[in-house]
Amino acid sequence: MQKILIILHAPPYGSERCLSALRLATALAGNDAKPEVTLFLMSDATVLGLPNQVDGAGNGLQGMVEQLVAQGVVIKLCRTCALARGLGELPLIPGTSIGTLIELAESTLAADKVITF
Repeated sequence: MQKILIILHAPPYGSERCLSALRLATALAGNDAKPEVTLFLMSDATVLGLPNQVDGAGNGLQGMVEQLVAQGVVIKLCRTCALARGLGELPLIPGTSIGTLIELAESTLAADKVITF
C-alpha cells in the first residue's frame, strides 16, 4: 500500500492552499488504489482542527475534515504549533489529534510521497 504524507502550513482561510490540500487529500483517500494518507497540520494550519469555524460567507472546512477522518485519513496537529496558538486545551474536530515532531519525522520516513502546501 502506498503511503502519502501531506504537510499543510497554510492557514484555513485567506488563501486557497488549505482548500487545495484538503481537496487533494480527499481525492487520494477516495482513489481506487486506497493509499494510506496522513495529513499533518503545522503553523497556522493547526487552526483547521478546531470545530465550528465559519468564514465571512458562512462556509467552513469542518465538513471536509470530517469526511477525511471518515475515509481513514490520519490528521495530526503539530503540538508545538498548536500550543503557540493557544489550541492545546481546546476541543478538536473528532478524529483529529495533537501530534509531535517525532511522529512527523516517522511519517516522513515511512512515506512513499511527501506533499507540502
